[in-house]
Amino acid sequence: MSSEGFHVHGPHDHELEHAAQGAHGSGGMVNQIAMFTAIIATVGAIFSYMGGATQANAGLYKNNAALKKAEASNQWNYYQAKSTKQALAEMAMNLSPEAAKSAYQVKLERYEKEKDGIKAVAEKLETEVVEWDEKSDEQMHLHHRWAQATTVLQISIAMAAIALLTKKKWLEYAMFGTGGLGVLVGALAVFHI
Repeated sequence: MSSEGFHVHGPHDHELEHAAQGAHGSGGMVNQIAMFTAIIATVGAIFSYMGGATQANAGLYKNNAALKKAEASNQWNYYQAKSTKQALAEMAMNLSPEAAKSAYQVKLERYEKEKDGIKAVAEKLETEVVEWDEKSDEQMHLHHRWAQATTVLQISIAMAAIALLTKKKWLEYAMFGTGGLGVLVGALAVFHI
């Protein structure tokens, strides 16, 4: 630099200025990738939340199925107890004198009627078990979809970082494609596919 305010740039000074200001043509790429990464990270956070929610629902539904299964088992045990009482009453009727048989016949009919009601309740509970299990399975399927979408979006974000570091245009396109694929997988979860 001269004393009159005149400055001569060295060959590397020009390149340093360009690098500090985002070099020719790469400023758009940097801004695009930064915006894309912010959007995809936000969408990924939503997908991650949905994945957790569906996993929790699947667990709750499976728990409901187990509770209904226990209730159905209790009903079947109750049904078996009534069957045993009915069998004992029938045996007592067969062994008793003719005058006492009518009292046992009334008991036999009562036990049969009670068993029909108990059986209906047990079968209804078993149907509910199947319904809760199906709901749980559906929620787990959705959980896997959300997890797949989140994983693909995380890969896209990693590709964005590599694209920024390497400044490879093909990698930027791959990043956009992977991000689009992640959003598509998330859409499959939204539509329960």
